[in-house]
Amino acid sequence: MSACCAPSIGGAGRAGPVAEAPGHRSTRGQALLPAGRFLMGDAFDEGYSADGETPVHEVELPAFHLDATAVTNAQFATFVKATGYRTEAEELGVSAVFHLAFAGDPADVLQRVEEAPWWLAVRAATWRAPEGPGSDIGSRQNHPVVHVTWNDAEAYCAWAGKRLPTEAEWEYAARGGLAQARFGWGDELTPRGRWRCNIWQGRFPVENSLDDGFLTTAPVKSYVPNDYGLWQMSGNVWEWCADWFSADYYARSPVQSPQGPEAGDRRVMRGGSYLCHDSYCHRYRVAARSANTPDSASANVGFRCANDGGPG
Repeated sequence: MSACCAPSIGGAGRAGPVAEAPGHRSTRGQALLPAGRFLMGDAFDEGYSADGETPVHEVELPAFHLDATAVTNAQFATFVKATGYRTEAEELGVSAVFHLAFAGDPADVLQRVEEAPWWLAVRAATWRAPEGPGSDIGSRQNHPVVHVTWNDAEAYCAWAGKRLPTEAEWEYAARGGLAQARFGWGDELTPRGRWRCNIWQGRFPVENSLDDGFLTTAPVKSYVPNDYGLWQMSGNVWEWCADWFSADYYARSPVQSPQGPEAGDRRVMRGGSYLCHDSYCHRYRVAARSANTPDSASANVGFRCANDGGPG
């Protein structure tokens, strides 16, 4: 998978410690999505062949819950305060920061990511300091938490009485009830000239015109929710899903509640991020897929939580 989306910087192993989960399921902050069938995959033949967005196939899901927004810095801070949890980026001491967002000491840049030089491996870049030493989240409490690995997301979900969504649940939710649309609001990226998601505007990776006002993350309730009441399923930050990734999985995916391959080396990410641009990475479409190793973190990857249907 292309490192332009989110580079593989990991290797710390599963972080900890984590206090006991609350012990009960919680649907707080979640929307209840109805059971239904939908056609999953790229109906426009716009995807990258290595991503495996085809064949388009029918999927049937029972009702389930999904967080209305990505998990915020404030919510993650509550988890950390309650458990003493340390993320894998904190344990490793380095994470990936986009070069235009970095304004710190050059000595804190340990290297550029070779295959995507706009990514910097920055010392002590973490969820608390998204651009490395000297940065903080004081004014970004309602922005999505970033620099979290799949393992970190799993730990938060367990504590919160939730789980990560499957890839099929994520796409069903992102479509907002629209059949085979390109985005959760229709087929046009900017209907009536208005931005509906936080992606790159300008000439990537050197110039962002900031047409939507954001160089990096936006507050989680920016723009307009889809018809399921879900905010920013396209752009802003990549969101981890429960599934292992395989480019040929769609050819063998079951109709009923697919769970992804039984094993793999990368976990699925969905939704695209503030760095996506159609000149190199148009993975902000609802059918688009990407993946990364479960111990990788970067400044454009977060998550939201799911739950089975039924009362909370």
